[in-house]
Amino acid sequence: MKTTKQKSILFLKILIVFFIVIITSLYFLRDTILNEAIANLKSKMELDYNSNFTVKKANFEGFTDLSLTEITLTPRNADTLFSIQKLRTSINIWKLLTGEIQLGTLEVQNGFVQLVKKGNVKNFAAFLKKDNQESIKSSKKDYAEIAYRIISKVLNLVPTDMKVENLVFKLDDNAKRATIKIDKLILQNKNLETSLHIKTNSFSQRWKIKGYADPRGKRADIRFFNLDTGAIKVPYLDERYNLISSFDSIRLKIENINKSGNELHIDGFTSIANLKINHPRISRKDVIVKNARFDYRFLLGADFISIDSSSTVQLNKIKLHPYLAYETIEDTVYKLKIALPKTKAQDFITSLPDGLFTNFQGMEADGAFNYSLNFQYNINKPKELVFDSKLKKENLKITKYGTANLNKLNSEFIYRAIIKDVLQRPILVGTTNPNFTPLDQISPYLQKSVLTTEDPSFFNHRGFINEAFKQSIIKNIKTKKFARGASTISMQLVKNVFLTREKTLSRKLEEILLVYILENNRIASKERMLEIYFNVIEWGPNIYGIGEASRFYFDKNPSDLDLKECLFLARIIPSPKKFMYQFNDEGLLREFAVKQESFLTNIMTRRGLLSLEDTIYKQQTLNITGAAKSYLRLKVKDSTAIDSIPTFDEFSL
Repeated sequence: MKTTKQKSILFLKILIVFFIVIITSLYFLRDTILNEAIANLKSKMELDYNSNFTVKKANFEGFTDLSLTEITLTPRNADTLFSIQKLRTSINIWKLLTGEIQLGTLEVQNGFVQLVKKGNVKNFAAFLKKDNQESIKSSKKDYAEIAYRIISKVLNLVPTDMKVENLVFKLDDNAKRATIKIDKLILQNKNLETSLHIKTNSFSQRWKIKGYADPRGKRADIRFFNLDTGAIKVPYLDERYNLISSFDSIRLKIENINKSGNELHIDGFTSIANLKINHPRISRKDVIVKNARFDYRFLLGADFISIDSSSTVQLNKIKLHPYLAYETIEDTVYKLKIALPKTKAQDFITSLPDGLFTNFQGMEADGAFNYSLNFQYNINKPKELVFDSKLKKENLKITKYGTANLNKLNSEFIYRAIIKDVLQRPILVGTTNPNFTPLDQISPYLQKSVLTTEDPSFFNHRGFINEAFKQSIIKNIKTKKFARGASTISMQLVKNVFLTREKTLSRKLEEILLVYILENNRIASKERMLEIYFNVIEWGPNIYGIGEASRFYFDKNPSDLDLKECLFLARIIPSPKKFMYQFNDEGLLREFAVKQESFLTNIMTRRGLLSLEDTIYKQQTLNITGAAKSYLRLKVKDSTAIDSIPTFDEFSL
């Protein structure tokens, strides 16, 4: 009888023979299996994607090397998606036996990949459709597991050795064109080097990418350079989004991708030198960031995605720690935290990007400060929104102002509004101007009415109202657009006197910083700020200041205005040039205007700003007796203009 040892040896021999037979069969049948796989893929492209997939010749060279020639994919009634003359690759056979595809080497010669959109027809549209099974959203997603699986699959498709010659990527978005031609790309012994030729409708450049790439070790360190003179221009964005951008160099380093337990973390950094951006919604000038760096740690778990607070953003001399998270533990919650450690005020000022804070150029300051922001939004509990902004000062003092000299608020100055890039006539803000009206000569009714509509807590806040910001954020998130602001009189004053009416990110950021400096350094008293506000804001067509306004509408001095007249003037501040649409053809207030007036009166009465004796005005008729009366006679019925007049939901009540 055979011993156990002999049986084991016999079994092992049979197993070896079995594997040899399998491998031998696979070797001799490999081309047949390959052609069958290509036929199945061709059939899938036709049935699922209405596209024609062809390969002129496909065969194995050796056991793992695969060679394909003249490969094309063309959607029906659309431009070819890609065409490659020659492709040669090798596959890790052991990974293949476990169901994974991992490329070893890759050679590509002469080909193109193109995305084309003509009108509404896209040659890639069919491939954006999701499979029915994939479109069913799971009630619970493991973000770490999904991300790690996708990253692993992508990195497995990146070969360890690669040589690409004359491969072109084309983008044609209704004649907005960009091409990236890879003249030569070589990845060998984890060293990557490539030269690119970028061409658009407006420029042509040659780039170089060089660095270290280890797809199996999940690490990379890559840099982008310009082989020509000047900065690297970003293609396509200028024509598609009117965003002109360029940079001198970019470095991207991935130091580690690791899944430990239920968490996936990705560590590394990216840096950019001399980034320049120009877009009409950002700034009227080029925005230049000389040096920026982001040391990141992305953390993903079963029910969250986040940028960890150990990450650091550096902008010139400014360093801050961001925390950004999307959580689905119970409800869907968005979180944002920013921590700016103790920073010298002058370092902060000099680090502000050129072109984004032009009014701060030349400003000097002593002292230091630190800042923190805590924002949290639960989509199922929007009223519980958290918005906590704190700034702690240490001997902070402005020693020299820049272009915007806030001290001018305490003396006479010339004010000129800018409307649609056109300077308006000069207005002297001071007692030598006969139309200038000191605060104590402005009707108390008007002061109360304007404060109620524009900024009820003006005398109590420091330029900003946190609760107003919260409500503004909630409404803007719900409507998915900028539907409501949170502007205070302080912010309106700074915008009118020192800035422009342009709707840009630059203007808004400057407005916020200037208001903070104005209010928290007590540069001008609240009474002086309100006085200037009344004397510079627009009250009608080419009408500036309450002195001109009271005579234009009622042929009166501001001190003589009655309550009904004051309520009218307060209500037209958001759209002063459309005041005539408050009236019907008989010169009487329209129904919507009467309702606004009544609503405002009730608010003021409830707050104790009006007494019952004051409301006797309701029996009176509002009469336009000044030069504005001619606008009522010439008024043309226009329902669009009437509809565009703000409602009280948009006022800061």
